[in-house]
Amino acid sequence: MIQFGLIGASQIAQFGVIPAIRAQADARVLSVFSSHPERGKAYAETCQIPKVFNSLDELLADPEIQAVYISTTNELHHAQTLKAARAGKHILCEKPLAMSLAQGREMVQVCQEAGVVLATNHHLRNAGTLRKIRELIQTGAVGKPIAARVFHAVYLREDLQSWRINKPQAGGGVVLDIVVHDVDLLRFLLNAEPIEVTSFSQHFGMGENVEDGSMAVFRFDNGLLAQVHTAFTVRYAGNGIEIHGTEGSIIAKGALHQSSTGEVLLRNAQGEQVIETESADLHAGGVRRFLDAIQGKGMPAATGEDGLRSMAAALACLESARMGCKQAIII
Repeated sequence: MIQFGLIGASQIAQFGVIPAIRAQADARVLSVFSSHPERGKAYAETCQIPKVFNSLDELLADPEIQAVYISTTNELHHAQTLKAARAGKHILCEKPLAMSLAQGREMVQVCQEAGVVLATNHHLRNAGTLRKIRELIQTGAVGKPIAARVFHAVYLREDLQSWRINKPQAGGGVVLDIVVHDVDLLRFLLNAEPIEVTSFSQHFGMGENVEDGSMAVFRFDNGLLAQVHTAFTVRYAGNGIEIHGTEGSIIAKGALHQSSTGEVLLRNAQGEQVIETESADLHAGGVRRFLDAIQGKGMPAATGEDGLRSMAAALACLESARMGCKQAIII
């Protein structure tokens, strides 16, 4: 039985990761730490978590805990991961992994030295729809991929706005919240790495000192160009992804929401075909692969290295918009 300590009393933990852990026969949520003691106590009662700690050090000192899930605000991930690794805990960390490349590199290195698993919670990798698209690409259904388009513009719910729209020091803004997911998904689907980006940021009234919209074009090392549109301010755009190749195109609509499989179409010389896909609990899939990695039975769905590479692309996206020019993506 692998017992988890939660670092952060977050909504994503409450409604996503806690149920995912409890769905596993060999895992249990044992404790939670919040920097606000009263919130932590109330959260533990609501989520029926046996232990609540008022300090991170106390949680990490508990010998009953083998793994932690970090879902605090982005600027805290680095220090909390280093502490957890040095305490011998395996780590599932929310994206973005950190706020800088130097921090991300250190997190990966310290976890390797400590002999603990570091996984990044890029949950879209676990969607049955998107895994099917990856399979189609790998088996040559579209030939050689040439171009891709991701449309992931949403209207950010009021209860989720908070630091995401007004705290750049905490990693707020749509790029570190959504673009980082979309770039990771493209890396996963294409088995290719982004090498440069040109982007524009938008400030349309929701974001306070952070961008609330972004349009970017990424060039990948296989020559593919990918357009990525994200926003916090668009109510009715829907979401989806397109992959266009020399022999066909895949068009998926409604496929980027964690509770929907969406619709996948394959278009080629034979016409248009609806592709059957399986629904899957995205967080449960990620937790399962994390547990398997701890037990020496494979790799996490997204490793610490994956988190580092996707974060590097998102940071380059921000820098391109700030400088008004193309940016190389450096790991």
